[in-house]
Amino acid sequence: MDAIDRKLLVLLQQDANVSLAELSERVGLSQTPCWKRIQKLEASGVITRRVALVDPDKIGLGLTVFVSIETGDHSGPWLERFAQTVSSMPEVMGLYRMAGDVDYLAHVVVADMAAYDQFYKRLINTIALKNVTSRFAMERIKSTTAYAISSGT
Repeated sequence: MDAIDRKLLVLLQQDANVSLAELSERVGLSQTPCWKRIQKLEASGVITRRVALVDPDKIGLGLTVFVSIETGDHSGPWLERFAQTVSSMPEVMGLYRMAGDVDYLAHVVVADMAAYDQFYKRLINTIALKNVTSRFAMERIKSTTAYAISSGT
């Protein structure tokens, strides 16, 4: 991946709807080579998909919770079942296996405390867990989907 590919990624992370003509101009290529580079980034899995970003507050999903999960079972079958179960829950925006005092961290977004309580009960009734700790976000200060991409030089 060269500097032009990196610049394309920066621009597409800012606005995936930007026209090919504008992208081409901003990276200094004609449209056909620019389009071929984008297709190559998609084919290689660097660009995984293009989506619309939605403001959760404006669709009634105003409560963000970070859920720390500890388990007493670290076997492969348990992990596979846990990952499938939690990943299928639409409230879970992200799930990470952690190093340190917590085994997993889930980023959960729901409408309100009642909705979180329903999620929590479903989570603990679905799979055996040692400890679940919830941390409620009071304010979203920064939220981005754009990765910091160096120029590569």
